This record gives sequence, structure tokens and C-alpha cells, in this order.
Amino acid sequence: MLCWHIGWIQPVFATRLIMEVFMGRPAGWVRKLTKRGAMRSSGAPLLRSEIERLFWELIATGITSEKAAEAVGVSSAVGARWLRYRGGMPLFMSNPISGRYLSFVEREEIGLLRAQSIGVREIARRLERSPSTISRELTCNAATRSSRLEYRASVA
Repeated sequence: MLCWHIGWIQPVFATRLIMEVFMGRPAGWVRKLTKRGAMRSSGAPLLRSEIERLFWELIATGITSEKAAEAVGVSSAVGARWLRYRGGMPLFMSNPISGRYLSFVEREEIGLLRAQSIGVREIARRLERSPSTISRELTCNAATRSSRLEYRASVA
């Protein structure tokens, strides 16, 4: 098998090497483990900042995070998480909210008054706010699923 001008001819035998590499866990492992489909996230709570503020006010009185969480209507795990993430009483929570922004209660009131076909200026008078603030709120935070714009406090 020696050829002077070609060199050695060496036979090559190829074998198939089948190798699977898994990065992390295989798809569908949770479904097999729990025997149910994936749970959808409900998203962020609508009143989180106001509820968290109430939670911190209760913590400042000296009660435990579990009791404060129960009092504001969240699970004790959420209360413990807030306490752990903030590392104690956060400074921004100790200052009251300025009147610059509409609260959720004001937004709900706007929605109720608007549903009663009350005008922008009258709503502004009742809430002691500028008519431009009410108008901007109605325009920017309207649900557009139907053919007309409907104000929803939860959208804000």
C-alpha cells in the first residue's frame, strides 16, 4: 500500500458518535412533576405601593412582619420579602405622598363620577384638582378595547 508519489494510504473507519448535551432542565419537567400546566402570572398588584406603604406604617408601630402583612391583606411571605428586600424601614416610605399625583382612591372616584356622566370641571371641583389634570387622566388611562374610550382606574 505504499505509493511513492501519493504516500501512505490509510484506511479510515467512521463511527457515529451520538451525544446529547442538556443545558439546564429538559422542557416540560415542571408539568411532569406537578401534573398540571404552567400557571400564568397575574402581574403586579394594582395597589402595591399603597399597600406596601400601609405595611411599613404598621411595621413602624412595632408589630411583626407577619401581623402587618395579614393586616394589609398580603401573605406573610410577601411581608417577609418586603422586609428583606428593603433591609428594614425604607426612608422613602417614611415621607407622606405629595399631592402631585392622583391616588388610586381619586382615580376610582373619577371613574365612578365619569360613569354617572358628570363633566370634567365638576369632577375637578369635587376632587379639588385642576380640570386639566382630570382631563389628562381620562385621556391617558382609558381602556381602548371597545369602540369608545372608557376610563378605568385600574389601567392607571
